[in-house]
Amino acid sequence: MQIASLHDAPELFYSLQGEGVRMGTPAVFLRLAGCNLHCHWCDTKYSWKKGMEVPVEELAARIGAFGCNNLVVTGGEPLLQQEELAALLALLPPDAFVEVETNGTICPSTDLLGRVGQWNVSPKLQHAGNPMDAALQSEALALFGGLPHAWFKFVVQGEADWPAIEALQLPHDRIVLMPLAATRDALAQARPAVAEMCLRHRVRLGERMHLVLWDTKKGV
Repeated sequence: MQIASLHDAPELFYSLQGEGVRMGTPAVFLRLAGCNLHCHWCDTKYSWKKGMEVPVEELAARIGAFGCNNLVVTGGEPLLQQEELAALLALLPPDAFVEVETNGTICPSTDLLGRVGQWNVSPKLQHAGNPMDAALQSEALALFGGLPHAWFKFVVQGEADWPAIEALQLPHDRIVLMPLAATRDALAQARPAVAEMCLRHRVRLGERMHLVLWDTKKGV
């Protein structure tokens, strides 16, 4: 399995979930390598390239050693390796709660649908810089929209982003808007306008707690 490399080691660490509806939850984080999109504001561009090959059996053992029953799989785009991911999750305890962060362009396999406890789907809007026919895949978004445990996190610049979000016809009660920011200071400046946007459209405001706590530090 290809794992993103950070400080010459596979990126696997214990921290607090910094985004989404389980924000603040202690979890083990596993960052997979490779991505089918290239957002110009991505803060983990190092994960786009080929990573470190680690057998799923070794990964399962390393995850278990943290003694935490929550796992967040992120990337990159994890569903580029969904066969290997399904094999890894099959080795974890049945009661382990698994979140998968995805850009929502790839339909997950039946095996993953039966094992993942929460999907954090982050469709990319035009300001991310990807071709829109690649970034927004109607079949995959329709599938995730029908899952009660899928949440939709949109990185937004402001009110001008709302028409594109609304056009996707996703469940409003599972939409989360997060300010476009890569630093603690930028987040503080962007947050008030996005909060007002959430009030206008009656959707959730998403914090980026890892920036508040650790700013631009990686592996936390």
